[in-house]
Amino acid sequence: MNLKEAKEITGGLSSPSKMPGYAYNLPAWRCITGVKLQAVEGSVCAGCYAMKGRYRFKNVKDALNRRLNSLNHPQWVEAMTTLVAWYSRKVPWFRWHDSGDLQGAQHLKNIFEVCNRTPQVQHWMPTREVKLLTLLDPTVVPKNLIIRVSSHMIDQGPVKFWPHTSTVVQAGKSCPAAEQGNACGDCRQCWDKTVSNVAYPKH
Repeated sequence: MNLKEAKEITGGLSSPSKMPGYAYNLPAWRCITGVKLQAVEGSVCAGCYAMKGRYRFKNVKDALNRRLNSLNHPQWVEAMTTLVAWYSRKVPWFRWHDSGDLQGAQHLKNIFEVCNRTPQVQHWMPTREVKLLTLLDPTVVPKNLIIRVSSHMIDQGPVKFWPHTSTVVQAGKSCPAAEQGNACGDCRQCWDKTVSNVAYPKH
Protein backbone atom coordinates (compact mmCIF):
# COMPACT_ATOMS: atom_id res chain seq x y z
CA MET A 1 0.00 0.00 0.00
CA ASN A 2 1.37 3.44 -0.91
CA LEU A 3 1.16 6.61 1.19
CA LYS A 4 -1.62 8.18 -0.87
CA GLU A 5 -3.86 5.15 -0.40
CA ALA A 6 -3.04 4.97 3.31
CA LYS A 7 -3.95 8.63 3.82
CA GLU A 8 -7.21 8.23 1.91
CA ILE A 9 -8.22 5.27 4.06
CA THR A 10 -7.26 6.69 7.48
CA GLY A 11 -7.64 10.43 7.02
CA GLY A 12 -3.91 10.93 7.61
CA LEU A 13 -1.84 11.69 10.69
CA SER A 14 -1.62 14.84 12.81
CA SER A 15 1.56 16.70 13.65
CA PRO A 16 1.17 18.43 17.05
CA SER A 17 3.77 21.16 17.55
CA LYS A 18 4.38 19.96 21.10
CA MET A 19 5.24 16.37 20.16
CA PRO A 20 8.62 15.09 18.96
CA GLY A 21 6.89 13.10 16.20
CA TYR A 22 3.53 12.42 14.61
CA ALA A 23 0.19 11.52 16.15
CA TYR A 24 -3.35 10.43 15.30
CA ASN A 25 -6.41 12.29 16.50
CA LEU A 26 -10.17 11.83 16.62
CA PRO A 27 -12.98 14.26 17.50
CA ALA A 28 -13.17 15.00 21.23
CA TRP A 29 -16.94 15.39 20.94
CA ARG A 30 -17.08 11.65 20.25
CA CYS A 31 -15.12 10.57 23.34
CA ILE A 32 -17.24 7.98 25.14
CA THR A 33 -16.23 9.01 28.67
CA GLY A 34 -14.77 12.45 28.00
CA VAL A 35 -17.95 13.88 26.52
CA LYS A 36 -19.76 13.11 29.79
CA LEU A 37 -16.96 14.63 31.86
CA GLN A 38 -17.12 17.87 29.89
CA ALA A 39 -20.23 18.75 31.90
CA VAL A 40 -18.59 17.93 35.26
CA GLU A 41 -17.07 20.90 37.08
CA GLY A 42 -13.52 20.22 38.20
CA SER A 43 -12.92 17.48 35.64
CA VAL A 44 -9.98 17.62 33.27
CA CYS A 45 -12.38 17.41 30.32
CA ALA A 46 -14.46 20.41 31.46
CA GLY A 47 -11.95 22.70 29.75
CA CYS A 48 -10.96 20.35 26.95
CA TYR A 49 -8.51 22.04 24.58
CA ALA A 50 -9.80 19.91 21.70
CA MET A 51 -13.26 21.48 21.95
CA LYS A 52 -12.13 25.03 21.26
CA GLY A 53 -9.69 27.11 19.24
CA ARG A 54 -8.70 25.66 15.87
CA TYR A 55 -10.60 22.46 16.63
CA ARG A 56 -13.79 24.41 15.89
CA PHE A 57 -12.77 25.24 12.33
CA LYS A 58 -14.80 23.38 9.73
CA ASN A 59 -11.78 21.96 7.91
CA VAL A 60 -10.39 20.57 11.19
CA LYS A 61 -13.76 19.09 12.18
CA ASP A 62 -14.08 17.50 8.76
CA ALA A 63 -10.62 15.93 9.06
CA LEU A 64 -11.36 14.57 12.53
CA ASN A 65 -14.66 13.09 11.36
CA ARG A 66 -12.93 11.45 8.37
CA ARG A 67 -10.54 9.72 10.76
CA LEU A 68 -13.39 8.62 13.00
CA ASN A 69 -15.33 7.20 10.05
CA SER A 70 -12.25 5.33 8.85
CA LEU A 71 -11.97 3.12 11.93
CA ASN A 72 -14.16 0.38 10.48
CA HIS A 73 -12.39 0.26 7.13
CA PRO A 74 -11.14 -3.31 6.50
CA GLN A 75 -7.68 -1.98 5.56
CA TRP A 76 -7.33 0.47 8.47
CA VAL A 77 -4.61 -1.54 10.22
CA GLU A 78 -2.56 -1.90 7.04
CA ALA A 79 -3.00 1.78 6.19
CA MET A 80 -2.07 3.00 9.68
CA THR A 81 0.94 0.71 9.72
CA THR A 82 2.09 2.22 6.43
CA LEU A 83 1.75 5.79 7.73
CA VAL A 84 3.30 5.18 11.16
CA ALA A 85 6.25 3.31 9.68
CA TRP A 86 6.91 6.03 7.07
CA TYR A 87 6.50 9.13 9.22
CA SER A 88 8.35 7.69 12.20
CA ARG A 89 11.54 6.84 10.31
CA LYS A 90 13.54 9.78 11.67
CA VAL A 91 11.64 10.36 14.92
CA PRO A 92 10.42 6.97 16.21
CA TRP A 93 7.95 8.34 18.78
CA PHE A 94 4.22 8.17 18.13
CA ARG A 95 1.19 9.34 20.10
CA TRP A 96 -2.28 7.90 19.77
CA HIS A 97 -5.08 10.44 20.19
CA ASP A 98 -3.74 13.92 20.80
CA SER A 99 -7.48 14.52 20.77
CA GLY A 100 -10.26 11.96 21.09
CA ASP A 101 -10.06 8.50 22.64
CA LEU A 102 -10.71 4.82 22.12
CA GLN A 103 -14.03 3.97 20.47
CA GLY A 104 -14.31 0.34 21.54
CA ALA A 105 -12.59 -3.02 22.01
CA GLN A 106 -11.98 -3.59 18.30
CA HIS A 107 -10.39 -0.16 17.99
CA LEU A 108 -7.98 -1.06 20.80
CA LYS A 109 -7.24 -4.44 19.22
CA ASN A 110 -6.46 -2.76 15.90
CA ILE A 111 -4.08 -0.31 17.59
CA PHE A 112 -2.30 -3.26 19.21
CA GLU A 113 -1.87 -4.78 15.75
CA VAL A 114 -0.40 -1.56 14.33
CA CYS A 115 2.05 -1.41 17.25
CA ASN A 116 3.06 -5.03 16.71
CA ARG A 117 3.69 -4.31 13.04
CA THR A 118 5.88 -1.28 13.83
CA PRO A 119 8.28 -2.61 16.50
CA GLN A 120 10.82 0.09 15.62
CA VAL A 121 8.45 2.81 16.91
CA GLN A 122 7.69 3.72 20.53
CA HIS A 123 3.94 4.26 20.95
CA TRP A 124 2.10 6.14 23.72
CA MET A 125 -1.64 6.24 24.27
CA PRO A 126 -3.41 8.14 27.05
CA THR A 127 -7.01 7.06 27.70
CA ARG A 128 -9.98 7.54 30.02
CA GLU A 129 -11.82 4.51 28.69
CA VAL A 130 -11.09 2.45 31.77
CA LYS A 131 -13.86 -0.07 31.09
CA LEU A 132 -11.88 -1.29 28.10
CA LEU A 133 -8.83 -1.87 30.30
CA THR A 134 -10.23 -3.24 33.58
CA LEU A 135 -10.44 -6.78 32.20
CA LEU A 136 -7.29 -6.47 30.10
CA ASP A 137 -4.12 -8.19 31.23
CA PRO A 138 -1.36 -5.56 30.95
CA THR A 139 1.02 -8.28 29.73
CA VAL A 140 -0.87 -8.51 26.40
CA VAL A 141 -0.09 -4.88 25.59
CA PRO A 142 2.60 -4.68 22.87
CA LYS A 143 6.04 -4.10 24.34
CA ASN A 144 6.50 -0.92 22.32
CA LEU A 145 3.20 0.62 23.52
CA ILE A 146 2.61 2.38 26.84
CA ILE A 147 -1.00 3.02 27.81
CA ARG A 148 -1.46 5.69 30.46
CA VAL A 149 -4.83 5.76 32.20
CA SER A 150 -5.76 9.39 32.80
CA SER A 151 -7.49 10.41 36.02
CA HIS A 152 -10.78 12.21 35.44
CA MET A 153 -10.55 15.07 37.94
CA ILE A 154 -8.02 17.85 38.50
CA ASP A 155 -5.77 17.01 41.48
CA GLN A 156 -7.12 13.46 41.61
CA GLY A 157 -4.45 10.86 42.29
CA PRO A 158 -3.50 8.17 39.77
CA VAL A 159 -5.69 5.10 39.37
CA LYS A 160 -4.52 1.98 41.18
CA PHE A 161 -5.48 -0.81 38.81
CA TRP A 162 -3.11 0.08 35.94
CA PRO A 163 0.70 0.35 36.08
CA HIS A 164 1.06 3.53 33.99
CA THR A 165 -1.00 6.66 34.56
CA SER A 166 -1.28 10.40 34.09
CA THR A 167 -2.83 13.16 36.19
CA VAL A 168 -3.55 16.88 35.94
CA VAL A 169 -2.48 18.97 38.92
CA GLN A 170 -2.47 22.60 40.02
CA ALA A 171 0.92 22.14 41.72
CA GLY A 172 3.62 19.49 41.63
CA LYS A 173 3.74 18.81 37.89
CA SER A 174 6.40 16.56 36.40
CA CYS A 175 5.88 17.51 32.75
CA PRO A 176 8.51 20.14 31.79
CA ALA A 177 6.84 21.43 28.61
CA ALA A 178 5.73 24.75 30.11
CA GLU A 179 9.37 25.69 30.74
CA GLN A 180 10.57 24.77 27.26
CA GLY A 181 8.28 26.50 24.81
CA ASN A 182 5.30 24.20 25.41
CA ALA A 183 7.15 21.34 23.75
CA CYS A 184 8.42 17.93 24.79
CA GLY A 185 11.96 18.82 23.81
CA ASP A 186 14.23 15.99 24.95
CA CYS A 187 11.69 14.71 27.50
CA ARG A 188 10.18 11.27 26.86
CA GLN A 189 8.46 10.65 30.21
CA CYS A 190 5.15 9.83 28.56
CA TRP A 191 6.73 6.96 26.61
CA ASP A 192 8.95 5.78 29.49
CA LYS A 193 7.71 2.62 31.22
CA THR A 194 9.98 3.30 34.20
CA VAL A 195 7.85 6.41 34.92
CA SER A 196 4.68 5.24 36.63
CA ASN A 197 2.82 8.59 36.54
CA VAL A 198 3.19 11.79 34.55
CA ALA A 199 1.63 14.87 36.17
CA TYR A 200 0.61 17.64 33.77
CA PRO A 201 -0.11 21.19 34.92
CA LYS A 202 -3.66 22.49 34.81
CA HIS A 203 -4.04 24.94 31.93
